Order: sequence, then structure tokens, then C-alpha cells
Amino acid sequence: MAVVSAQAQNRQLKYADKQFVLENYAHAGEMYGEAYAAKPKYLTARQAALSFQNVHDYENSFKWWEKTISHEEASKEDYSNYLSAAMKIDQDKSIEDLLEGSPYNEFDFPEINFPVIRELQKKEARVKLTPVQELNSDGSDYGLVESKSGVRYFTSDRGSENPSLKPSIRLDAKNNLFSEEKNDFNDRPYFGIFRADDQGNIQSFNSDVTAGMQFSDPSLMESKGLVFYTLFRDIKKIKKKREFDVNPEIYFGKIDAEGNISESKPFPLNKTISHGVMTPFVDEASKRIYFASDMAGGNGGYDLYYVTYDDDLNFGQPVNLGPDINTAKNESHPFKLADRLYFSSKGHPGLGGMDIFTAIENGSSYSQIENMGIPFNSVRDDFAFTVTEKGKRYLSSDRQGGMGMDDIYLIEDLNKKLIAKVIDCDGNLITADFESRLQNKNNNATIGIERIASGAISADLDLDTNFKLEIHKKGHFSILDDQLSTIGFEGDTLYREYKLFPIPYRTPVYVDIVYYDLDKSAIRKDAEPVLDKIANLMAEYDFLDLVVNSHTDSRASNTYNEALSNRRADAVREYLATFEIPGNRVKLEWFGEEKRVNDCGDGVPCPETEHQLNRRSELVLEAFSDPTKDYKLPSQFIGRDICDPADIFTVLNEEINSLPTIYFDFDKADLRPIHKKELERVNLMMQRIPSLDLLLQGHTDQRGSDDYNMKLSERRAKAVEDYLSKRGLEKRRIVSEWIGESKPVNDCANGDCSEQKHQENRRTELKLQKEKK
Repeated sequence: MAVVSAQAQNRQLKYADKQFVLENYAHAGEMYGEAYAAKPKYLTARQAALSFQNVHDYENSFKWWEKTISHEEASKEDYSNYLSAAMKIDQDKSIEDLLEGSPYNEFDFPEINFPVIRELQKKEARVKLTPVQELNSDGSDYGLVESKSGVRYFTSDRGSENPSLKPSIRLDAKNNLFSEEKNDFNDRPYFGIFRADDQGNIQSFNSDVTAGMQFSDPSLMESKGLVFYTLFRDIKKIKKKREFDVNPEIYFGKIDAEGNISESKPFPLNKTISHGVMTPFVDEASKRIYFASDMAGGNGGYDLYYVTYDDDLNFGQPVNLGPDINTAKNESHPFKLADRLYFSSKGHPGLGGMDIFTAIENGSSYSQIENMGIPFNSVRDDFAFTVTEKGKRYLSSDRQGGMGMDDIYLIEDLNKKLIAKVIDCDGNLITADFESRLQNKNNNATIGIERIASGAISADLDLDTNFKLEIHKKGHFSILDDQLSTIGFEGDTLYREYKLFPIPYRTPVYVDIVYYDLDKSAIRKDAEPVLDKIANLMAEYDFLDLVVNSHTDSRASNTYNEALSNRRADAVREYLATFEIPGNRVKLEWFGEEKRVNDCGDGVPCPETEHQLNRRSELVLEAFSDPTKDYKLPSQFIGRDICDPADIFTVLNEEINSLPTIYFDFDKADLRPIHKKELERVNLMMQRIPSLDLLLQGHTDQRGSDDYNMKLSERRAKAVEDYLSKRGLEKRRIVSEWIGESKPVNDCANGDCSEQKHQENRRTELKLQKEKK
């Protein structure tokens, strides 16, 4: 009896071996399983594991690899297959637990890139994958494409209500034939292309290629009413070849409204016996056909190529996408959107099986090749990524939890991600000591923010929503970004970078001087325009406050003069109050006769014009005058780099500051008394804003020789320079130029000018410029 049982088992193993050689793996696996149940042997378990692995039956594959490694004969390669199968069924055991009791650890399996897998598992996009229930079956369904009219096409092995009378053929199998209706490779019906209309009706394609057995991977060229697709033909005989491989080909033909294909033609690169071409994608924008092929000259396995085509469908030579895209293993299922290429690969580092990758295309070169991570990819096969005209994204996968072997999934956003870096003026990342607040602008709800490992801040953003983000750091301008929005945003992550500028507290941006009559504190008529301008500036720029320094001449006692200077400062504040400028924005200081601008002290005889220069209030508008206060970045500075405090002055200079032009009498270089007041204001400005230099340009009218006028213009520039130098302005901050008569305001070369026009030419112009470092 035992002899009979052993003979039966031997016959069963021989039968299983034959099915394995014929690549009828699903049936072979079942036969090996029955033989193992009768008599457990290492080789039987291993063959069962390989059989189920070849048809991507991961649960059974893991089960049989687990049995395989229980035998003493188990090799390191068996353990590698065991680990791969374990990852594909996403079971809970760690690598250490799986290898417990074995002589190996994870570092013994460099072919399994555990660090990359762990990194990709952390890279989880904020999307969910929803099975397209109306299209998926209990078989294999994949490769959805959608026409502009909304008709969907996909590949399926769900079979047909009307059995085909064509003989069987298997993917890359020997020319041995068994089933009339099923693929012996996995015991499933052959693949066909199906169409689904907007009413949910599904029907199979009808192609005019009579020798075709398997149809898959449709891609539309809608401008010409064509469809490109992958085809396996029934080839029974090849001259002088007893055994041969049948490779996939690409065909294209006209497609009508009912999904019938006619006038099909072979792709010119088809050579079904020597190599395969498959998974076409038509990119009408660039007039390219992308496809996969294992033709000679590639990197190994199936590589991605493209050919160009013209309006008459003349095709160019194949262009390999190169080693950045192609690996020694298989790449397939190309899809192009704008400058981004999507494709599937078994050769690039991934989670296992076939993963979906993306790359930037620039002509014929590619960069930024990136694994799309979870959940786009799983430990199983993920492929056929596509985006429809309506912006819907789909992929295909045989991941766990599906309805059949391969399923079509709709990619839906859960939410978007915000990642924001906060940097200082040197470009360094600020990782601490700042506060941030994110709000939903629709309902003012506060959204949680976390600090990620890189030091950036991160938050989850609802779809189709507007947001505002505030960032605060002591001593820096607060940032308000109220333009954050996920409305119409198609990416996964909003990236932002914000620069925190230090607040340049008490930065002078404008100075002026008002003068008083002897022993008076009343605001004179000639002072009103000055104070009116200051009031208007303070009303327009709420970050400007005024510092008033009031003085007297030396006549009268020190005590009296101190009180008089106090009254003069008060008069300025009271005047500004009529413009509703709050008193707390005006800081008063008074010095009596202590800080005169000249030597007109007690008992020193001086003309009244010199005493007048001492009877004054110096007015200094300071930006951000309160060092204890946090200021928001003013709108005038948004989009500007104001790391240098001088840049703030530069931004406001054109509107706020006006420098005087110093005019001279005919053939003279003496300063008029009225201009001394103006130069006092300039000197005060330069003293209070040390980041500025002053350019002086002397000019003459056009009377006199060129040489004489050049020297006269030099004396005029020097007159202004000398006055400011005596008032304490460093000469290194003054640049003097003399122009002569070459740049007149009025062209009076022919002498036909009024005295007023000649006067406008006799001048020294003053210009501010940033201090040279």
C-alpha cells in the first residue's frame, strides 16, 4: 500500500513539475500542496511557494515560504523570498521576529532595502484610495483611461458572456496550448479592454485583429479618433523554431462611439519573437508615444522609450529614456502630465513589487526621480497612474483589501499639508523661540501646528479653504500671511518660507526743524507746513512716532530758558493734537540753551540770524520707537528685504524726505542765511541716520567760460561741505562733485533767459545714498 502511495505522489509531483515548466503556476501550486500534504519535503514546499509567488498570490506564497524555511535545507535565498512575501501581506511581525531562530539578520539581505522601505513608509501623502466599485470585479482590473466625453476604458480579465472561439495563448509562454478560454499562467480568462459609459454600462472592446488573444492598456489619441493598445497575438508556428516566446505588441486603430476598433495597424517597432513593446501612452501635447520595451540595447528588462510622430503618423526612431529612469529590471506604464512623467518600476528602490515613481522631464533628460510613497505605493504591485481631463487621479494595484487580483482606485485628497520654514536674515532656520498661529478664515477656527524634525512647522489643511498664518518672535516683525489657500491647489503640500526681520527700533526716517521768535513758544506761520507734513506722515504710517528736542538761544537765564524750551516742545504736541495725533506718540525733550548750533553764548556778539538758528525745535520721526512693543511688518515692506535698517529709510525716502537745493548769487559761492536753516535740517538728518552718505553736486549758470564755471561750481559744492563739516558731519560721509555749466536746469546758452532761469542754474544739489561698506 505504501508503495502505491509513493508512486501516486511521484506521479503527482511529475505532473506538478510539468505544469510549472509550462508556466501554469496556479494549478502547479495546488498540486505541490497536495503532494506536500501526503509527504512533506523541502523541495515540494519550495516549488509550491515559487508557484504562488509567480502569480502574485501573496498569502499562499508566504504560507509556503514559511513551510520552506522550516526545513533544514532552507537557503539564504529562501529566507529572502520569505521576508519579501511577509512584507507583501503586511503582517504585524517585525523583521527581527521573522528571522528569530535563523542564522540571519536583516543586514544579510542587501537585496531588500529595509532603510528605504522604512523611509518611504514615513512619507505618507494626505490622500486616500477608494476602490472604483462599479468597475472592479473579482478578477484583475487595471489601467483606467477616460475620454474627454467621460467614457472610461480599462483592462480586465472578467471574461465575456460570449466565449471566444480563439485558441489559447499565454504571456511569454512556450507554444504549448491547453485551455480555449483561460490563461494557463494563472487559470484566469484572457485580458480584454472594456468601456464604461456614464450610465454605468460596461461592454468589452471589439477589435478587428483576428489573431489577437489579449488586449490591454488602451491609450487614446482623440484628435485623430485613434486608440493605441497592447496586444498578444496567437502565433502557432515560426519557421525553423520548435519553441518560441510570444511577446506583446502595440497596435492602433480607429475607435467608434460603441467602442469598436477598425483599421488596426501594427506599431512599427513590433517584433513579437525577438522583443516586446507594450503599455503605450499617447502624449498629444508633445507628439510623442511613450511605451515599454525589452528591445536590444536597453538597460535590462523592460525600459521606457518614446517615439515622435507627425500629423501623418510617421513615427521617429525610439529614444530610450536613459539610466536615470530605466534600471536593470522592468519599467512600464508611462503617463505624462505637463513636464512631469509618471511610471512604474521594479528596479528603483521601493516598498516592494512594482512602485509608482515621478520625474521632471526637460526635453530628453529627467531629474528629481521620486518614489510617490504611501498610499500611492504598497508592498505589492502599484502601477498605471493617470489623471483625467477633469483632474481625477487613478492608479491600479493588487494591494490587500481589494475586490479582486488587481483593482482600480480613485485617489482622493484627505487634506493638504502646510510645511513652513522660518529663517533669519542670514538664511538660518529658526527652530525655537517663536510662536505661530494658523486659522481657518471661513470660521476663524484655530488649526493645530506642530514642529517637525527639520525644525519647520507643519499643519494639516482642509480642502477648498482659505487660511491665515501669524508668526511672532520677540524683537522681530510679526508676519501675517492671509493668502494661504487650498482652493484649486492640486499638489499635496503647500511649501512656504518666511524671513523674520529684526525690528530696527528707534530708526530715524525723517527730520525737520521749526524756529521761534525771541522769547516766544508760539508756532509761527512758516512752521505750520513742516508740522502739517509730520502730522500727515504720522497719520499714514502708524509705526512712526515723533521725538521733539526743543532749544533756546543764550539770552536770559538758564532756568528761564529751560522752561521756555519746555513750552516750545509742548506747543508742537498741542499743534499735532489738532490732527488727532495721540500725545503718547509724541515724545518731548527740552534743553534750554545747552545745545546751541553755534558759538553765540552769553556775552558773545552775534547777528540775529545766528541767534535765530538756536531758537528751534528739532523734529525726528522714528520708526518703531517703542523697544518693548512687537510690530507687524508694515505693508510698505512686504516683499522687500529689510534686514539692513537703512533699507527702511530707502523704502520711505522718496515719499518722506526732500532735500533742499542750495542757490547762490551771481558769481558767488557764499551761503545765504535762509539756506543755513535748511542745512541745519540736513545735518540733523545725517547725524541721526548714520547709515547714509551725502552727495553734493555744484553747478553754475552758462555765463562765463567753461574753466571758470567749473572752478566756481567746485567752490559752491565746497561751501556746503564746509558748513556741514563745521557742524560735525564727518567728511568721509560727504562726496562732492562739480559739474560746471554742463547740466543746467534751463538751457540758457543763447543768453535768452530771465534772471529767474539763470538763478535756477546757480545751485548745489544734495542727494542721499546708502553708506558704502
